[in-house]
Amino acid sequence: MIIDDQHYDVIIVGTGAGGGTLASKLASTGKKILILERGDFMPLEIQNRAHVDIFKKELYRAPENWYDNAGEPFSPQTNYAVGGNTKIYGAALIRMREKDFETVKHQEGISPEWCLKYKDFEPYYTEAEKLYKVHGQVSKDPTEPTHSSEYPYPAVDHDPEIKKVVDAIAGQGLHPETLPLTLTREEEDPTGDSEVFGIAPLLDSPNITIKANAKVVCLLTNSSGNTVKAVEVEIGKQSFLFFGDIVVLACGAVNSAALLLRSANEKHPDGLANSSGQVGRNLMKHLMTAVVQPSPKPNSGNFLRSVSVNDFYWGDENFAYPMGHIENTGGLLQDITFAESPPILSVLAKAMPGFGLKQLALRSIGWWLHSEIVPDPNNRVEVKGDKLFFHYTPNNWEAHDRLVHRWMDVLKLVDKEVGNAVLKRGSIYPRGEVPIEVVANQCGTCRFGEDPKTSVLDINCRTHDVDNLYVVDSSFFPSSSAVTPALTIIANALRVGEHLKERLQ
Repeated sequence: MIIDDQHYDVIIVGTGAGGGTLASKLASTGKKILILERGDFMPLEIQNRAHVDIFKKELYRAPENWYDNAGEPFSPQTNYAVGGNTKIYGAALIRMREKDFETVKHQEGISPEWCLKYKDFEPYYTEAEKLYKVHGQVSKDPTEPTHSSEYPYPAVDHDPEIKKVVDAIAGQGLHPETLPLTLTREEEDPTGDSEVFGIAPLLDSPNITIKANAKVVCLLTNSSGNTVKAVEVEIGKQSFLFFGDIVVLACGAVNSAALLLRSANEKHPDGLANSSGQVGRNLMKHLMTAVVQPSPKPNSGNFLRSVSVNDFYWGDENFAYPMGHIENTGGLLQDITFAESPPILSVLAKAMPGFGLKQLALRSIGWWLHSEIVPDPNNRVEVKGDKLFFHYTPNNWEAHDRLVHRWMDVLKLVDKEVGNAVLKRGSIYPRGEVPIEVVANQCGTCRFGEDPKTSVLDINCRTHDVDNLYVVDSSFFPSSSAVTPALTIIANALRVGEHLKERLQ
């Protein structure tokens, strides 16, 4: 064990949407900050994803196994690198809807009220959109929440073939709107992420130390158990101890919970900060279905997501419960999650030559359909020895099935409108639900709240049990909503950053 001779004001574990953003927020304080990242910096050529290889080689799987309900191992699609999962996401930064922060009744249960409301997050949503250079337009989407200002950059234009589809959708009385995207506008690396906007600007800061390939394995407390005094880290084949006044976890909902559970000690026998028994529980990820719409004309195959549809977010005339969110995938060959969604292109890719797969993708439009699941304490992260168990049984299926079939009805009318000869003999839309390996949009596991008996974190995302320990990834979500969590993670990190700046004074 090597004991580091430095003492840090803040130690941040993880560089994704939460950790990278928080580091950016705190850098100007001049305080001594250590940033620990399990992975390495990703070479640009690996980030260039518009290629059949992502369908054939499973490039973005973690080099480890987790275990499902039956105890069977699987390799999760999660990214250990500087920037975390923002290096492989779709770059859509969407605000949660105002009602998402309230108690929401679903057909299969209740999504609980948040202890903060949309108005509390709105200033930080605006700050996040500026920091991440979000391109968008405040829309006429009936679910669109209020904005205190316009987006900092104009919305991205639709691909020409996508524009025809968008017009046909609007012709049905629906509200297809532009999807807010974080963009750098750099040709070689066009999408924004937490490395680009959070970590990279800090590399030359004298008060910031970044250690990549540094896996945190345990948090050590003082004898009373009310303060984290050191972080145990594996770098290469060596073990290190780093000391800091404040420790912030931003490892993702699964890994932050697992780290707390692995840090059990005499004062915290069930896991660090787990007097409530809630660490790891209420694990959520969206119900997600990928749908392929055959296209009569080839598209560019390499374009950004640009379409958002929320007309069925809260249900429709035949279903009085929330159904979910819809967006297009962008070019299929650059959508990593789509590549993991049997029985669509991922299955075909195993046998199809690269040329054939590319031609199929160029004549297809992909759609993502997201529905919220209801938090369930039995959906949880559990640690047994060295094994991480991902106990997860989805719920709220009827709402999601209705969303899928309602959207396919929309696509049938679209294809008639645009004269899609591909479907003359019948409307066939290949579709597939994402498998357990896809852990995108994971959240929950350390929900925040005012009652220490039912929550892990307080209103500032500080653990109720340990005074100097915070969590700023998606773990804090009491419910998931149906939109992607990235912008809310970023906004919350900025909000918690304000609190930490005051504490550090």
